[in-house]
Amino acid sequence: MPSPQQARAQASAITSGRTAEETEPSPTARLRELFDGPRLSPGQRRIAQYLIEHITEAAFLSITDLADRVGVSQPSVTRFAAAVGFSGYPALRERLQAIALATLGSAPGAPAPDRSNELQAAVDAEIENLENLRRDFADPDQVIEVGRALSRSTPLTVLGLRISGALAEYFAYAARRIHPDVRLVTKGGTVAYDALLQSREAGGTWLLAFSMPRHAQETLTALRVARTAGLKVALVTDLGLGPLADEADAVFATATGSRLVFDSYAAPVMMSSALLQAMTDADPERTQARLEAYEQVSEQHQFFLRD
Repeated sequence: MPSPQQARAQASAITSGRTAEETEPSPTARLRELFDGPRLSPGQRRIAQYLIEHITEAAFLSITDLADRVGVSQPSVTRFAAAVGFSGYPALRERLQAIALATLGSAPGAPAPDRSNELQAAVDAEIENLENLRRDFADPDQVIEVGRALSRSTPLTVLGLRISGALAEYFAYAARRIHPDVRLVTKGGTVAYDALLQSREAGGTWLLAFSMPRHAQETLTALRVARTAGLKVALVTDLGLGPLADEADAVFATATGSRLVFDSYAAPVMMSSALLQAMTDADPERTQARLEAYEQVSEQHQFFLRD
């Protein structure tokens, strides 16, 4: 009889393509698609990120108010609108308002969440993050494609520095059950550089990196080292735009919960699980063989309590 983990691996393969009832991308995805094409200056990326994070409010701001909120000049907002393909700020705001109204009207008649205290508000914010991720998963093709590439990369290197190390450790721990050579990097500087260069020399083709707030300068440097060495980079982060995303071949932008003193990571963990699932789907025979071998070893050495 297969273990619960083996049964889940067999039963939960990701189906490519959008589902019939969920063809609309999330508001966040629509904004990233709008802003991802042009090469934006640092100031323009700040405007884009503000709009992504505050769409329901920012879409109705005047050009003066938006410039004040972001901390840029009014001409900068005008140049940003032109850079993303609009005749001016009024035309851009019209598009933003359509996206914002769709967001506000996505659940007509739904009761307002109970925000009687900060803990409940934090949970509500994470539920919203997961709902946005669910809408993104309506088209899972990028997850499937990158999961296959990660599965083929031997060795596969996983990078997470500072607070992002916990997400990297989770992914690497699970990935080792289904992949023959997973290398975890949680220290920056020259230690990270050595690991990345050795991975490429050993035949590795991909790096999976995690970067959550506050984003470490050493993470950016490590991504640049990886690309210089010839590794492709998949990045799980909360920012779809910016210098980190510029260094990645594939970006999976998932929001973090920021209502409490320390951020929470429900959506990034779910994204990690999706990539792991895509890796299991990419090579089901290897997955099954490795899970069976692991079950035998764990049973022999009594790794786990009997529930």
